[in-house]
Amino acid sequence: MTGPVLIFDSGVGGLSVARSLRQHYPNTAMCYACDNAWMPYGLRDDITLSARIVAVCQAAVRACQPSVLVVACNTASTLALDGLRKALTIPVVGTVPAIKPAAAISQTRHIGLLATRATVSRPYTQKLIESFASDCIITRVAADALVLEAEALLGGVSPNRERLQQALYPLWQAVDHQLPVDTVVLGCTHFPLLKPWLEALAPTPVSWVDSGDAIARRVGQIAPALKNGQDGRFFTTASAEALGEGFSQYGFYTPGWLELSA
Repeated sequence: MTGPVLIFDSGVGGLSVARSLRQHYPNTAMCYACDNAWMPYGLRDDITLSARIVAVCQAAVRACQPSVLVVACNTASTLALDGLRKALTIPVVGTVPAIKPAAAISQTRHIGLLATRATVSRPYTQKLIESFASDCIITRVAADALVLEAEALLGGVSPNRERLQQALYPLWQAVDHQLPVDTVVLGCTHFPLLKPWLEALAPTPVSWVDSGDAIARRVGQIAPALKNGQDGRFFTTASAEALGEGFSQYGFYTPGWLELSA
């Protein structure tokens, strides 16, 4: 099956992954699906949310007829990858925090993990740390407020400097054995959309690492015959009126409505 790449997220965070995919495969057709009716996902119980994610992605696959699904959301990847792979006949690529590449470049061996509360506390995050960064100090910071800042950014609202500073403050205060944080994992796909503002607020030079490039490489490995051309459709589960201009900046121009099966 040769179709577009379908990117799924609860909101606009997957646009950071779309940007990475376009950098790697500039001629590849893509479409986007966001479950903005249920955002933020962190407020839902795991069983209900897992079923919802599968249902929304099935509807998006029917609408887009893609060759591969990219789940550009850490929460959705944690909960629903197995269910999606059972329910769909196309390859599914998930998202995990970029702990491994961060550990490969950190010089002080002190890494900051900036993510949502759910990602910071989930066992799979701890397994990543134990597997790839066991010799590093990991300062975990739950920064759910940054999700709302990224969503507002796509609606034309500039990020609130004070809220960003408040979210980042624990990273700069975390000095363990006099070793400062020199690498920060952006452990939510929303956060790379705010990277220029985050960089400007860092008191010292810091490497910011996200999962976009790794996802793009994985897509190329499992779906080498990607469809070329423009697709430009984006699908939502709630009103898309406030999102249209923001999505168009990333090459998604045509809104659509996801019809979920009863």
